Amino acid sequence: MTAPVFTFRQGTAPLLISFPHVGIQVPGDIAPRLVPEAHALVDTDWHVDALYDFADAIGASTLVAGYSRYVVDLNRPADDANLYPGQAGTGLIPEVMFDGTPLYLPGQGPDDDEKAVRVATCWQPYHAQLSAELDRLKAQHGYALLWDAHSIAAEVPRLFDGRLPDLNLGSNAGASCAGSFADAVFGVAQSSGYSAVLNGRFKGGHITRHYGRPAAHVHALQLELSQDTHLAPGLVPALDRNRCGRLRPVLRSMIETFLSSAAQHYAGA
Repeated sequence: MTAPVFTFRQGTAPLLISFPHVGIQVPGDIAPRLVPEAHALVDTDWHVDALYDFADAIGASTLVAGYSRYVVDLNRPADDANLYPGQAGTGLIPEVMFDGTPLYLPGQGPDDDEKAVRVATCWQPYHAQLSAELDRLKAQHGYALLWDAHSIAAEVPRLFDGRLPDLNLGSNAGASCAGSFADAVFGVAQSSGYSAVLNGRFKGGHITRHYGRPAAHVHALQLELSQDTHLAPGLVPALDRNRCGRLRPVLRSMIETFLSSAAQHYAGA
């Protein structure tokens, strides 16, 4: 790995925003082995980090992945256990795209040794930084909040039926975040004019499930955005100014509600 595995910025609030799927770097020893369709990196969470351009203003720490999820999926467990048993997935070291298209040319997929190297050189450093920052936030503030930021196409027939709601909030069915915090954030989503769901098709991936430990005062939420909320129509993934102008205040309000709910709770604890 020659490019930075991640970019980290430390904030002042008790909040870390994680962007595990925005990376677009593919190492030179991997790219030539991918099928032509894969070079467009269509399953990327395009520009999601740019949607949260208010992160500095609210004091949030940010952790932004540098490498594509086609190299290693940072939101999957290291043992590659299926997060949604019985439903299609893409795995820790994906070998198919979301639509089921093979990622690699015939005979060019990674062997077990290569997979282990990718985990050690990309997955492990990201999670080490994520864990260290949550520990720092908890030590400083007495609690830590984690917001895992994602996006996906509104329609992916292989992964879910029909059309996805605009705002898909997940708390691992209540296990990763205090219910009152999640309900308050979801209330903002419900009143935003966007379609919204809490713990629907996307309940939270490995990051939300692994790090969210309310009993230990670490609360994690995942937000999966439909890309129709912010990307311009067309083949080239680009942010739509008008769509972003409507969405950003909602995202900020959801996160500020997350922060204020936790602050009120711990102030009275």
